[in-house]
Amino acid sequence: MSGKIKTLIDNLIEQRAKGNPSLESTTRTKLLLKGIDGAKYTASSDDDPVVIEKIRQIAKDMGVQLTV
Repeated sequence: MSGKIKTLIDNLIEQRAKGNPSLESTTRTKLLLKGIDGAKYTASSDDDPVVIEKIRQIAKDMGVQLTV
């Protein structure tokens, strides 16, 4: 399934920010600092299990439960 990384990133940002643009920006920045550039992934990007696990770990550290 292509695009799972994009879906996970979007889900993480949505759950963490809850519509607050400031928190959206902060979350994107935190992801970038941890090596995940959200702008790099699209719905047609190949899924890399290492990146998916890294996103799941970042979400866990932020207290966000990802469901995908």
